[in-house]
Amino acid sequence: MAHPAFSPSRVAVVTGGASGIGLAAAKRLTSMGLKVAIADLAGEKLDRAYAAVSELAGTGDDVIAVATDVTNIEDLRKLQQTVNDRFGGVAVLMNNAGIQPGSSVFDPDHWDRIIAVNMFGIIRGCQVFGPDMIRRGKPGVIINTGSKQGITTPPGDPAYNVSKSGVKTFTEALQHELRNTKDCHVTAHLFIPGFVYTPLTAGDRTEKPAGAWTPEQTVDFMLERVSAGDFYILCPDNDVTRSLDERRILWAANDIIRNRPPLSRWHPEYQSEFADFVNQDI
Repeated sequence: MAHPAFSPSRVAVVTGGASGIGLAAAKRLTSMGLKVAIADLAGEKLDRAYAAVSELAGTGDDVIAVATDVTNIEDLRKLQQTVNDRFGGVAVLMNNAGIQPGSSVFDPDHWDRIIAVNMFGIIRGCQVFGPDMIRRGKPGVIINTGSKQGITTPPGDPAYNVSKSGVKTFTEALQHELRNTKDCHVTAHLFIPGFVYTPLTAGDRTEKPAGAWTPEQTVDFMLERVSAGDFYILCPDNDVTRSLDERRILWAANDIIRNRPPLSRWHPEYQSEFADFVNQDI
């Protein structure tokens, strides 16, 4: 049974909603009868998303597109006011906007923007929408898009990893706050996609790799697990099973417990041990 926040005529806001997982979520929520606000940067991509979701809804009355830069708190406040004026209070907030232009430890390029979009965009989104969602006293969900890279932190893109590690930590604190707030019917969920073929991950590819899930598959899994009450929405894909994810996460945690070098999974001295570890039963 779907979470009551996903009921027809409830209101959903999806940031980063003009493409990829965000657009798939906007379409899926629309098909479930919700009123949907698509938030993304102004431009043709947002216009096309609005047209596609409106066509799916059969009417433009239950869909709006709001040009929003999630790094600007005033934009987020205007987004909330626009949604409230048009549809009323929000039941589903999906903080999904994200970028991954690449980064390196000693090169400052991209760091500020990555942290501002991927981490503070989510934090500010919760701070702007969350209090009113709580005050309304109705079932609601806040879904923050994290990443497996924010948990196992593989080498190669430290700024992205830092931003998504922050999302994990913040969303855990958020859910703790919500469950300890009297008469609160809003829950938070950390959405952790696997390998998904989106504009963010496509690179030079023009066709979906066999190992990747589609955005639609990923969104359906997310909605199912939110409705089941999961906090950590750990998504598999066609290459990586949940059990493999669990082994990777457990190995990373054991770097601290066993006082191994950080990121020992990629350390030459531990590669053989890691390979044996992932094949063991938990």
